[in-house]
Amino acid sequence: MYCEQIEKEIHDISEEIPFEIPESWEWCRWGELSQSIQYGYNAPAKQAGRIKMVRISDIQDNKVLWDSVPYCDIEESDIDTYLLQANDILFARTGGTVGKSYLVKIVPEEAIYAGYLIRTRYSKFLCPKYLKFFMESELYWTQLRNGTIATAQPNCNGKTLSNMIVPVPPIAEQHRIVAKIEELLPYIEQYEKAETQLTKLNADFPEMLKKSILQEAVQGKLVPQNPDDEPASALLERIRAEKQKLIKEGKIKKDKHESVIITRDKIPYEIQDGKERCIADEVPFEIPDSWCWCRLGTIFQHNTGKALNSSNHQGTKMQYITTSNLYWDRFELDKLKEMLFTESEVEKCTVRKGDLLVCEGGDIGRAAIWNYDYPIRIQNHIHRLRSYAPVEIYFFYYVFYLYKRAGLIGGKGIGIQGLSSNAIDQLFIPLPPLEEQKRIVAKIEELTKYCEML
Repeated sequence: MYCEQIEKEIHDISEEIPFEIPESWEWCRWGELSQSIQYGYNAPAKQAGRIKMVRISDIQDNKVLWDSVPYCDIEESDIDTYLLQANDILFARTGGTVGKSYLVKIVPEEAIYAGYLIRTRYSKFLCPKYLKFFMESELYWTQLRNGTIATAQPNCNGKTLSNMIVPVPPIAEQHRIVAKIEELLPYIEQYEKAETQLTKLNADFPEMLKKSILQEAVQGKLVPQNPDDEPASALLERIRAEKQKLIKEGKIKKDKHESVIITRDKIPYEIQDGKERCIADEVPFEIPDSWCWCRLGTIFQHNTGKALNSSNHQGTKMQYITTSNLYWDRFELDKLKEMLFTESEVEKCTVRKGDLLVCEGGDIGRAAIWNYDYPIRIQNHIHRLRSYAPVEIYFFYYVFYLYKRAGLIGGKGIGIQGLSSNAIDQLFIPLPPLEEQKRIVAKIEELTKYCEML
């Protein structure tokens, strides 16, 4: 049993005692140990004044930045009350730094301390460094949290500090404990650094692994090529044929600068406006021989939606989605807005099942596939991508996901950066054979399940 005498009364404090200590040690209240617990001086800081006044903000990385400590004016009769001495411990009693402490090692010139600090001072029979290490312990912080007043600004007063229980060894043992802690501190700091790095690695690892999987996928390294697959060049011909059909029907306009990419000796060249040039330095990686490089506009018809215009009073009110509804591989549709769409705007701005949607602004390049059985309209900061001929659309979603995380999608502009229609049209993307696209997507989905489990 542990008992405490207060005046003539004796109280059982066994429940307050957190652990056993050696017989040569004593449990003490902080107030018993301290010669004084003194609140700081309240005065405005000045560039020049009678004496320097240390504030909480002047203590950084366990050091006082003496050169930047401001001055204040104080009556001569009050200076002795607040004057700092070596081995004083300062304690922050309010705000975001409440509980943090600082052991004053040297005082290069006369200085006092500000009102949001408490100074504690001890006899020569106590080791100040031992007490400072106690103020870093979990026992100290537990007692501090239990005694903190939860106001708009957390506050811990001198009474809470005074009532804290402290395990006190003999003075010689205090010094030995301090010496051993200081010997071990470099190893503790190394461990803390390693633990921080490991924690970050554990947090980042699933995303890093997913990025690696996608990197292998879009380079043709995730699944083996099958020589029986129809080559990507045949798929590309179908895409171009369908595109030409739509041009003849007047449904889309002819591309003024049609891009054709060929490969010679594994080096890609682009033919545009009758001119051929090497693009080896522009494509982000090598791809298998059975694949093709294309501009995105070669494979997908794309356009943005309608801009909100308060002066437009024609059309029918319809719901639409904005970039705030579009997230990676999902949509949040609980707060849809409405605006007027004319018949011609409905055709241009309507999304149907299987369309790939990409953010032009905000989180540039963020993408998701519209997989709902009903159509929806889009506003002007979303690109709608619709392939000219059947492709495995999730493969291209994963291309955008990887490009974004690999820094291959950015934006240009002043103020808000955006992925313009021209920029998305000209984006280089790999085109695998259709059957391989399907195998790649199946393997990605299989492997990324494990990423989610990590």
